[in-house]
This record gives sequence, structure tokens and C-alpha cells, in this order.
Amino acid sequence: MRIKPHHIVVALGVAIALFTALSGIVAGITGFHSDSPITREVFGNIPTPLKAAFYTVIPILLVYGAVLFANRVKNWERGRPDNRRTTPKNVHHRMADFRAGVYMQTLLREPGAGVMHSLIYFSFLVLLGVTTTLEVDHQLPDGAKFLHGDVYRAYSAVGDAAGLVFVIGMLWAILRRFGPPMWRPYRIRIKTRPEHAVIGGVMLAIGITGFGAEAFRIAADGLPDHERWSFIGYPLATLVDGSGAVHGWHQAWWVAHVVAFMAFLVILPTTMLRHMFTSPLNMYLRHRDRPKGAMRPMPNLVEGDTELETFGASVIEDFSWKQLLDTDACTMCGRCTSVCPAHATGKPLDPREIVLKTGEVMALTGSPPTSPPLSSGEETVEVPANWMFERISTEELWACTSCRACDEICPVNIEILDKILDMRRYLTLMESDFPSELGQAFRGMENSSNPWSLSQTERADWARDLDGVRVLSGGDPLDAEYLYWVGCAGSFDDKNKKVARAMAQLMERAGVDFAILGPAENCTGDSARRSGNEYLFQMLASANIETLNSMGVRKIVTQCPHCFNTLANEYPQLGGHYEVVHHSQFLEALVAEGRLDLEGATLAERVVYHDSCYLGRHNDVYLAPRRVLGSLGGIDLVEAPRNGTKGMCCGAGGARMWMEETIGTKVNDERSRELLDTGASRIATACPFCYIMMDDGVRAAGVSEDSVQVADIALHVLEAVEAHDSAGTA
Repeated sequence: MRIKPHHIVVALGVAIALFTALSGIVAGITGFHSDSPITREVFGNIPTPLKAAFYTVIPILLVYGAVLFANRVKNWERGRPDNRRTTPKNVHHRMADFRAGVYMQTLLREPGAGVMHSLIYFSFLVLLGVTTTLEVDHQLPDGAKFLHGDVYRAYSAVGDAAGLVFVIGMLWAILRRFGPPMWRPYRIRIKTRPEHAVIGGVMLAIGITGFGAEAFRIAADGLPDHERWSFIGYPLATLVDGSGAVHGWHQAWWVAHVVAFMAFLVILPTTMLRHMFTSPLNMYLRHRDRPKGAMRPMPNLVEGDTELETFGASVIEDFSWKQLLDTDACTMCGRCTSVCPAHATGKPLDPREIVLKTGEVMALTGSPPTSPPLSSGEETVEVPANWMFERISTEELWACTSCRACDEICPVNIEILDKILDMRRYLTLMESDFPSELGQAFRGMENSSNPWSLSQTERADWARDLDGVRVLSGGDPLDAEYLYWVGCAGSFDDKNKKVARAMAQLMERAGVDFAILGPAENCTGDSARRSGNEYLFQMLASANIETLNSMGVRKIVTQCPHCFNTLANEYPQLGGHYEVVHHSQFLEALVAEGRLDLEGATLAERVVYHDSCYLGRHNDVYLAPRRVLGSLGGIDLVEAPRNGTKGMCCGAGGARMWMEETIGTKVNDERSRELLDTGASRIATACPFCYIMMDDGVRAAGVSEDSVQVADIALHVLEAVEAHDSAGTA
């Protein structure tokens, strides 16, 4: 029989249980005892039957927990393969991601929650170490024991400090979840369940009963002077000393403490407390063999080179094992909910619910069924079949803008977007179930090679009167250093044609040797892929790759982050390997190298830059556009409240550009108001979709172009340069 991960989990649990039981047996047989007056007797004042029960019940619960946890691991094994092996090449990334999790770095992105969790987490580890140290010392022969004298004093102080911090952290957590409404964030308030009360009560009981048992133990021992180092337990002991029956009370508090710990072992595998193990594991496995901006590759559908009978994800077995592990690693903190632009504007999507519902289907259809990721509370959750769309609606999936804000903010590195896009693939490829507006975009990409459905012969019309722009035929070798990939928006949208012209003029001023494909350039297929139409994406990509490879293209400049992401991160899956740079990065380099002279070019206005999701969160390009704008003299560059990794989407990603937005507030209207509130007279973008959406949003707010101008960074830079030229010739 092949050993599987769930077998290892059971074996590990049994081994720990046996070790625990044997430690009690060995200690009982040997009876080692320290003669030092400055120490404490392990299990002092505890009757033998209680000690026997301790070393019997705890091992049983450890095996019980291992079996339940193994059942969850069996659920992960239902998933498809996903290469997350640790190799010499990725071990550095693995350890960095793991450290970021266990050091609470990802949680501390939100200081309040991060500090609270740190108080609980680190103190719990210290208390675990304190208990383990005591048991180790308990097993050692008399001459080898070390918990006496100053070592014991320090040990007592460390234990009490950790216990105090732990109790403070737990009280903070309970108040944050069950306290007055002003203390409870919306994302926590909407998902609080009785399960959280049980977890909070058990964890707090461990801390409180620990101090109670310690206080009565010290009192029962006669308040020895060295116990003053227990700076919490000793003062409490002085309060109860002389109250009578301290020995009996010590036993009662000790039993309560052990029972609280047993309750912890019981709820550990069956509640969201399991994230103590699954979250660090998930963070360790974060690094993958594809860029974060790339979707999961699929077999070649154009050539029919696949034995798959279904595409995308509709049942649990369609997800990868890592995607299923995600659902058990989720802490249900709701940070993804708090940053989702669709959720914030009244759409049916809540990223946390995608994870939760996937986990529910997985758990309740397992063999055997397991507890869901989070108890349903008063709701009745029914999963009649292993079918994702029993729990997740198509409206939720199509509301996603693929902005990746949920993935970026998740403190335990759950990959939410992949799940949404994989389910979209199933809906589109297997059910033809997609918004009707997408049908027109699909037809345009299939018949005209662009979603605008305009003639390919018009692709280079924007450059007709620009003598410096060379248009190549698809079969001609590229004799220029760079291919300028204009993209569909730059070729067909009136706003973005101006951006294409501005970029061409700036490159010409910098002496860049470049050319364009014109009619030989097809849509990269980004919108097709993000809307689940993998076949159409591969058809467009294959044609582009064949053209580019036949021309010997190596270096590409794009003005569209979606084209940039697709060419750089996804075309390699189909054999297209190029050095791709976004126009913001290219302009930054030209300015830094002195090839694009901005000396004297000024823009004495207040400017706010809107981050593109596909440039920022998908590809970590945040500074280049800001540095380009910052190179202009007199500029007052300000930031919106949500910027950088926390920037808000324009609403057009994930093929939403081609869909109507009829529910709630329009995302671009919400974002535009936020940018207008900065008091900026100009809004700068670095994405064609963002340009269109922000301009539409500003105009919808009743603000004229004379008051606030929206434009791509290339247009702002060219305007400043030409203004300087005009002033110099005047």
C-alpha cells in the first residue's frame, strides 16, 4: 500500500501519544526527585489516580485529534496535483514565507489585529515551552535535573509573564469579537459564530485556571520565598493563604486546568483553531512554479492535445490539493472581504465566502465527512452533492474584477482568485454560462482579433502622421531593438490612441529604435482567459507567438498592464519567451539613463496616481509610474487613501470591461470619488482600462475636464515636455 499524507498524520499522532503515555509510566517507575529546596515537585499534591487519568486521557485525545486531522488531509488528497515541492531553488522563498507567517509579519499589516494575535501566539508558544521543559526535567535523574536555583526562579518569571500576556491577548480577542459594536470590525461582526465563543472560552480558561492552580499550589507549599518570582501566582497565593482547604482547592484548579487543555485538544481539529497548524503550512507552500500574475496552465485545447473530459472546476476533485488546503488554512478573518471592490460596492461577491463555501463542499462530501471550515451557527448548510454551484452562485463569480486584492492582503497566503477563475473556466467552456455581454467581446476577439470588433486594418491608423513609427508585416524580421506592443485599447479606443501617440513620440525623442506590428498584432487574450474562455485565449496567443517567434522578437514594450502580464507571465506557458517591459518601467529607465531629457519640463499641479491592479498587485510595479511623474518639476504628487498594495480597482479587470455593472454602486464611480477627494487637478493612470474607467467615473461625478484632467502618465509627461519646448521657442 502506498503511504499517503494522511497516514503520516495518524502515525505522527500515535507516536506523540505513545511518547506522552510512556513519559508518565517512566516517571512513575523511576520516581526521580530533586533535593534542591529551590524548585517544585511535579504533580505535587496530585493523587495517583488523577495522574494516571492525565497520562491516559491525554494520549487518547492526541490519537483522536490525529485521526480527525488525517480525515481533513484525506480531503486535500482528493485534489489534482500541484507542484509545491521544496527544491534548492525555492527553499529560500519557502523559508522566507514561513518566517513571515510565524513571526506575525503578515498579520501586522493591520497593527491592531497583528498585535493581538502576537500576544496570544507568542505567549502560547512560550507556555508550551514552559510545560515541555517541566516535563523534560521531570524525566531526568536526580543529578541531571536543572530546574532548581536561579534557573527555576527565571523559569517561574518567564512562565508568569507568558501567562499574563496570553490572558491579555485572549481578553482583547474576546472583546474584539463580542464587545461593543465600535470595537468589532464589520468583517468580523458579520461572521461571528458560537464556535468563536467556545474557542475564546476554552483558551481563556487555560490561562485563568493555570494561574489559579499556581496560586493554590504556592499557598499549599507554604509560600516559599523563591516562589516570589512567580509575580502573578505569588500575590494571588497570599490572598488565598489561610482560607482553609488550599490543598483541595489546588487539586480542583489543577483538574480544571487539565480539563481546559483537554477541551482544547478536542476542538483543535474540529474548529478553525486548526489554522495553528494549517496556516504555517500554507504559508510555507506559497511559492509556486508560475508568476503570481499567471493563471494555472491548461493542456493545448486548440490542437486537442488533452485527455481531460471536463475543464475548469465544478467539483472538489477539479481543484488542486493546495487549493483545498487553503480552505482549512483560512482563519476567516475577513481581510479579503474588507478590500474586495465588488463587495464594497454592493455586489454579491465576498472572497471569504468563496473559500468558506469551497471548504463546506469539501468537508461535507468527504469520506468520512468532516466539520466545515466554520460552524454555520443558526444557518442550515446543505450540500446535497459534490457540486460547487450548489453553494456558489454564478453572480458571485462574475462580479470578480480579478484585482487580486484578496490574495495580496491574506495573512496566510490563500489563493482565492485561482478558485474563482477556475470555476469561470468551467462555466464558460463546459456550460457556455457567461454574461451575455461577453458574447460580443468573444465574437470580436474570434472574428476580428480584438474585443472592439473593429477591422484589423485600422490597428495602425493612430500612427498615420507619425513619421517615426514603422509598421511591420507579420512575416518581416524585426530589425528594431524593441517591438512596441500597442494593444487593442491603444489601437481602437479614442482615449488610448492618444496614449499610443504620446508614447511613440517620447520614444522617438529618446532615440529608441522601435517598430509596431499594426494589423499583424492580435489581442493577447487576457480578457478571454480571465472570463474562462481558455480555448479563445490559446487561439489568440498561439497566433501571436507564431508571429513573434518567426520575426525573432526578443524585447517588447507594452502600454497595457494586461498585455504586459499576459506576454510576460502567460505566453511562456505556450512557448513565447520575451523580455517584456511596461511603458512606465521603460520611461523610468529612459529618464534615469538621460535618454529622455525632462530638464525644464514642469507640471505645477496636484496629481494623484491610480494604481493598476495588473501592474501593481499582479506584477509588483508600484514605484516606476510615480518616479516618472516625480521627474517633472513643480509637481505635487499626492496619494489616495488606498494606494499601492491596498489600491482600489477601477472595475474593468477580469473581463469586467466588457460587462454591464447593474448591481450596487459602480466600482469606477466609487474609486473616482476617492481620487477626487484628494483635491488633485489631474489623475494619472498607467493602464488603458483604468484611463477609460477613471475618466468615465470623474465625468459621472459631474466634474468637467477643465477642472480635473484624467490621462495616462505618458500624456502628462509629453504635455510637460512640449510645454517646455514651446516656452523655449517663444
